[in-house]
Amino acid sequence: LEEAAFQLQQIFRIDISIALNILGIESMRAGHCRVAFTCFKVAADRGYSKAQFNVGLCYEHGRGTQKDLEKAGFYYCQAASSQHPLAQYRYARLLLQHGPGSLWDRQHKAEALLEQAAGAGITEAQAYLGVFYMRGLQPQEKRGVRYLLQAANSGDAQSRFHVGLCYEQGLGVQQSLAEALRHYRQSAAAGNGQAQERLRA
Repeated sequence: LEEAAFQLQQIFRIDISIALNILGIESMRAGHCRVAFTCFKVAADRGYSKAQFNVGLCYEHGRGTQKDLEKAGFYYCQAASSQHPLAQYRYARLLLQHGPGSLWDRQHKAEALLEQAAGAGITEAQAYLGVFYMRGLQPQEKRGVRYLLQAANSGDAQSRFHVGLCYEQGLGVQQSLAEALRHYRQSAAAGNGQAQERLRA
């Protein structure tokens, strides 16, 4: 009976958190940012990762609360530790841009989080990793191209443009103007201005 009671409490706790998170999303859509933040915060503090991510967004962008990047990082970190892919991506970006500690430690931790998010299919993480590996302290061009291609194949026109640059300059791939043109055309067709400029050049 004790075990059954415990399980019921867990289910009830999770159901309440889900309901509060949904209420928060609906409130945000209706423009009631303070109400949304309150709903997200209660659910987040109950351990619900989707709400933790939403609280992170609120703190990062100052929606329904004061903008506070340190608190955003705290909530993204909690959600990321529960394998929330978008939180992994957001937390990694915050670590690289505003995180405490040495640059080496932050980069190492951010890289692992970005790899997880990219592996879960988050296009933004794939694109970010592609650029990260191309321009990092120790460039890994082949890895960079691989992630840029993943993001491009998920529909990211900017990554498609970067893949074109890689083929034009022979970065991480064998130089090929024909391949570069193909990628520029696809990127330009998706509305990327840089690719359109490059084609005109």
